[in-house]
Amino acid sequence: MFDQYIVCGLRARGRSGGEVEVRMPYYRGLFLSMVEAVDLVLDGTPVPPERTTFTVHGNTYTFAELPRITDDRWEMGERAVLGFTTGEPLAPGEHDVAVSVRLRISYMPVPGGGRDRKRLVLA
Repeated sequence: MFDQYIVCGLRARGRSGGEVEVRMPYYRGLFLSMVEAVDLVLDGTPVPPERTTFTVHGNTYTFAELPRITDDRWEMGERAVLGFTTGEPLAPGEHDVAVSVRLRISYMPVPGGGRDRKRLVLA
C-alpha cells in the first residue's frame, strides 16, 4: 500500500555495519509481535536476520524477540531503524538497499506488508 515509502535512509554504524530507516507499509500501527520479518538486501547480498536488529522509538529488539513483544507498537509513519552488521565497513558512495516487510494482520488471510528498493548514497 505504501511500498515506495518504506526505505527512508542509510547510514554507517561502527566499523562493520549500518542502519536503514524504514517505515511500515500499512495504514495502521501494529504491535511488534505482528511484525513477521523485515528482510534486508544490501548491494544484492541478503543480510541474515540474526545479524539485524529492529529499533522503534528507542527500544531495540532482535527478530527472535519480536513474536513475544505485545506491549510495544510500530505506528504508521513512524521511522524504525533496521541495524545490521556486515563484517566489513560500509564504503562511502551509492548502495542498493532493498527491504521487504511481512506483517501479520488479523483480518487478512495472507501476510501483509510490502517491498521497497532504493539507491542511496552514504556520505
